[in-house]
Amino acid sequence: MKIYSSKKIIFYIFIIFISLILVGLVGAIIRLINIPTILITLLIIGGLSYSKKINWFQDTLKSFFKNKNKKKVLDFSLISKKEAAGESLKTIDQLITLINDKVKAKALKEEKNRVSLELDRGDIILVVFGIGSSGKTSLIRALLKRIVGKVSPEMGSTKKQETFRLKLKGLPRGIKIIDTPGILEAGIQGREREKSALIEARKSDLILVVIEGDLRSTETRTIRTLSKLGKRLLLILNKIDLRGENEEKRLIEILNSRCSDFIEPKDIICTAASPQTIAIPGRKPYQPAPEINSLIRRLANILHEEGEELIADNILLQCSNLGKEGKRLLVKQRSQSAKKCIDRYGWLSSGALILTPLPVIDMIAAAAVNAQMVIEIAKIYGVEITKDKAKNLAFSVGKILATMGLVKGGVSLITSTLSLSLPTLVVSKVIQGISVSWLTRIAGASFITYFQQDQNWGDGGIQEVVEYHYNLNKRDEYFKSFIRRAYERVIDPLVEKKFKKLPPRSRPRREEDS
Repeated sequence: MKIYSSKKIIFYIFIIFISLILVGLVGAIIRLINIPTILITLLIIGGLSYSKKINWFQDTLKSFFKNKNKKKVLDFSLISKKEAAGESLKTIDQLITLINDKVKAKALKEEKNRVSLELDRGDIILVVFGIGSSGKTSLIRALLKRIVGKVSPEMGSTKKQETFRLKLKGLPRGIKIIDTPGILEAGIQGREREKSALIEARKSDLILVVIEGDLRSTETRTIRTLSKLGKRLLLILNKIDLRGENEEKRLIEILNSRCSDFIEPKDIICTAASPQTIAIPGRKPYQPAPEINSLIRRLANILHEEGEELIADNILLQCSNLGKEGKRLLVKQRSQSAKKCIDRYGWLSSGALILTPLPVIDMIAAAAVNAQMVIEIAKIYGVEITKDKAKNLAFSVGKILATMGLVKGGVSLITSTLSLSLPTLVVSKVIQGISVSWLTRIAGASFITYFQQDQNWGDGGIQEVVEYHYNLNKRDEYFKSFIRRAYERVIDPLVEKKFKKLPPRSRPRREEDS
């Protein structure tokens, strides 16, 4: 008990002793401090820094604040892009509910769910891309330092994509490496493999384009297209062990000139992923190590500096492409439904006019300026429209058809086509009816353009739109197709009913659709 107490006393004495020493040191420092001296020193340092005599001090401060600001801007940019991607995915959900084709809607939803998972993924996706036998799989083996995949001197040794994982020192994210089949291979299977390689390349954050010599024109077009999509590319000139130093320099100069508009010179990297063995007489052949250090350094540099940005850009790009695909499907669906609506109203107008013929001037009102048709087309495009507005739209198109002489032009065109192949007693009725049906198509197509452009006629106005569709429907392939349908829907049933005992008249020869 006494021993324990004495130890405690010694401990407290030691603490007091240390405290006295610290207090003494602090007091000594305070006595040495001279405030005027400190102020003068700071002024001198500031002046020298301002006059750039101590550049390192100024540069250090600038670098510190610049990096800090850059990090803030980058973080804000990443947050903004992820938020934009999230909003884009919500829009795609709305598009999916509007698509009637269940199979296409399901496929779009599955792709949307895949992109949703991309927002929270951990790995950077690196796609190895290029023609067959360029050494893509060998390059992956060298990066992973282990044997993977199948290697062959013949093209097409990689039949389907394979996925591997790589971890670079100092990089918080892992790297998912995707080995793709070669592009530009012959045959149906070769084209299918190329298609799958391009799909994977479009989903990637970074693409290694592996080549073994000068680029072909088709290769250049393909990788330029990927670059235009917003993809980050590295061009890997592989198999440099097979060529001399002068040839290598010449090739790099050629590649720089071909790719200067979409690849920087520092992103063209030479490698020897699987160097040729060197024969040694009397001993085992020597296998040199792969030469990929320059690639690893460039990869590490890009992924450290741009990795997060690449991921954000890629996700945003995929969301954008998915949104475009959804809109394309919806536009196609709406266009088909609207054309069916126009077709129905066209033949209804035709039948009504055959039963009750009108003077040419009154055909303007019947020629597809039906307000109810406008209302139905508007509904297909998700637009609520009043009957008065529909009438005004219909009247506007009818007026353009009349003032530009398109009604008379249409009647004249159909008259010259049909008059020789119809019985005289029904010529006028049938021509009027079919003319109205044809003009209905022109007006209906104009309304489709109007609603597709968010109820806007465009810079050229209503006249330009109506004239465009008039000239389009006058084209040989469209006009002949319409006349064939007119025979099936109107002329043949009418002739058979009224003139059963008469021999059939000549009619335009049926031609194959172009």
